[in-house]
Amino acid sequence: MQQVGIVYEIIKTSVIVTVLAGILLLTGCDRPPQQGPPHPMGPPAVSVVTVQTGEVILTTELPGRTSAYRIAEIRPQVSGLILKRLFEEGSDIKAGQVLYLIDPAPFQAALDSADAALARAKANLPPLRSRAERYKELLVDKAVSQQNYDDTVSALKQAEAEIASWQAQVKSARINLEYTKITAPISGRIGRSNVTVGAIVTAYQPIALATIQQLDPMYVDVPQSTADLLRLKSRLQKGLLQAQGEEQNKVKLILEDDTAYPLDGILQFSDITVDKTTGSVTLRALFPNPEGVLLPGMFVQAVIREGVNEQAILIPQQGVSRDPKGNPYALVVDGESKAGFRPLTLDRAIGDKWLVAAGLAPGDQVIVEGLVMLRPGTPVQTAPFDPTATGKNPAGGPGAPPQKPGEGGK
Repeated sequence: MQQVGIVYEIIKTSVIVTVLAGILLLTGCDRPPQQGPPHPMGPPAVSVVTVQTGEVILTTELPGRTSAYRIAEIRPQVSGLILKRLFEEGSDIKAGQVLYLIDPAPFQAALDSADAALARAKANLPPLRSRAERYKELLVDKAVSQQNYDDTVSALKQAEAEIASWQAQVKSARINLEYTKITAPISGRIGRSNVTVGAIVTAYQPIALATIQQLDPMYVDVPQSTADLLRLKSRLQKGLLQAQGEEQNKVKLILEDDTAYPLDGILQFSDITVDKTTGSVTLRALFPNPEGVLLPGMFVQAVIREGVNEQAILIPQQGVSRDPKGNPYALVVDGESKAGFRPLTLDRAIGDKWLVAAGLAPGDQVIVEGLVMLRPGTPVQTAPFDPTATGKNPAGGPGAPPQKPGEGGK
């Protein structure tokens, strides 16, 4: 039995050794062949745009609010009872149209009374005039005293003055009677009525009976900071911008739903008073509004022309990066086909491009694609930038985060 156990252990050990040898053999077969040293890579490929100057119309988009061309608050000029309202709320009104009717009875009575008093004063005038003429003739023959003549002349003048006074009162009574018909001073659209039939109103009361607004044309009031205004004047004086004559005064409008208003407006004037709270002045533009699209109080965006920059430099926005302090810069290809660092001064964004105020010159090659891991001083292989070939960036594709200056050699 002891010999059988020894033989069994020997067989068991042999099987284990055989299995381990097979595993090692299989592992050795799956091992890849040893690779040689990597081949050196060539210069990274980048896409560039060549800087060129061109003519660009510069505009400023400013928020504004519409206001009616004319506003008339309707108030009574005499006191009385409202008998009728002769318009529909929200309707279009013509100038001179009767809106309200105040009870005319007391004003008609005052006119009749003044007419009667005027007639009485006129009836007393002829006898006094005849007496004064007769006394004047008798005074030559000493038939009447000087005192009697003077008294008659004085009475005649008083009668004439009384007639003039009653004539004025008749005119005033007739005006007040006309004021019982409250008419529209301007044409436009009338709002809701603040009084109803039967209400008592007073002359020149603080609360308007209704309000009429002329909606065609319409004003658009736009605030502009004095800093922007001074900068614009300075650029025009230095010749950096060229005015466009009549085109300079044209203004475009963008409505609240981001649609463009189809008609252009005209810049009317710039206010001369600076708002102390905002540091801005108000620009006023006039827009035709034949369809009534613009309503008073709407928020809009006014696109105002500044002028024409005849030597403008535009580069794609993806070619501009920011350093840790937020300062803009670009990488350009120098004469040795190496990437060079170039700090920029940007004016504004125009579409998908930046308007460069300083930092670039015509002929510079700005790297637009291939900025991933690209550092100043690195040799590069250039190719023209194709804005239509999206997703074909030779160095990692557009949209990759740009390399910050100072991270590596410059």
